[in-house]
Amino acid sequence: MSIEEITPREALRRQRAGARLVDVREQHERDLGMAEGARGIALGELEGHIARTAQAGDEVVLICQSGARSLQGARQLQALGYRRLASVVGGTSRWQGEGLPMAAPAAHVDLDFHDRYARHLRLPEIGVEGQRRLERAHVMMVGAGGLGSPAAYYLVAAGLGRLRIVDDDVVDRSNLQRQILHTDARIGHAKVASAAVALSALNPRARIEPVAERVTSGNVEALLEGVDVVIDGADNFPVRYLVNDACVRLGKPLVYGAVHRFEGQTSVFDTGGRRGEAPCYRCLFPEPPPPEAAPNCSQAGVLGVLPGVIGLLQATETLKLLLGIGEPLRGRLLHFDALAMRFRETRLAPDPDCPLCAPGRDFPGYIDYAAFCAGVT
Repeated sequence: MSIEEITPREALRRQRAGARLVDVREQHERDLGMAEGARGIALGELEGHIARTAQAGDEVVLICQSGARSLQGARQLQALGYRRLASVVGGTSRWQGEGLPMAAPAAHVDLDFHDRYARHLRLPEIGVEGQRRLERAHVMMVGAGGLGSPAAYYLVAAGLGRLRIVDDDVVDRSNLQRQILHTDARIGHAKVASAAVALSALNPRARIEPVAERVTSGNVEALLEGVDVVIDGADNFPVRYLVNDACVRLGKPLVYGAVHRFEGQTSVFDTGGRRGEAPCYRCLFPEPPPPEAAPNCSQAGVLGVLPGVIGLLQATETLKLLLGIGEPLRGRLLHFDALAMRFRETRLAPDPDCPLCAPGRDFPGYIDYAAFCAGVT
């Protein structure tokens, strides 16, 4: 038997004639306001709770946001023996648009939170609890350049609560081809200050912590204090190795990314509690290469959109780690070839002889990687 679909005005008429109007949206949606007189039962709880509101012989009209979930709920009730069923076409959106009576939003509701993150809140894997978890999270980003720009933008847009950005460089005109946090008007400004301006304008709820310093063995542990996840957006090997070593020592997950000309790669190095199970960066590259073997973007060039692709992958992995969802890139290195438009994956095993993260191995101390890479003894 097909489910009858009716307009909001017809639903209101039937409600006033004695029909039970049931809103099957989630609680956080109903908190923003419901059709006046409606009872709230989330779709996932409908079968177990409908008997408290209506019996099988009652007329039941279901409403959601647009009409899809209410139709689904009506089919569930039909299978339970309910026969006098209807679904409101256009849902609460149309009800409100036609000026029909609405109950006031809940007194405690944070309208900005619900409006800003509405699409996240509709994902069962995130919802209100996950979104609040993001707001409590603290991420450190090393570098406000090509990788850091897209990663920071999307993390802050997604609702990250605190972002510490560490970079001692200033904005240069040559950066603007790929470092989208910055603008022509901010050339010569500290990159972290420029980033803070852009990110605060995007989401005033986020707390941006600009740190105009270079990461060194003397400050790396202080910079990592209180941080949940670290994003590697560095453009040089001394900082990359130093941050990896500190993350292993302190048990912080490190989201790695690198770009070169038309190719990029990303992974998650997370040995905290997983020594011998998950690799660190030095399992993959035991020692940094000499400078002549590893030119940076200013020397070798880079396709402007390439850091955008890799930076967004880093942001995705960071969100998965913070939310505890999906399968992070632990033990996997993802390669991207922009010219071929091809991804490939390499499995990474922990090195049982890794000088840093091998099980039972004591921390060897921080190395002066800048001097090491320069060949200074």
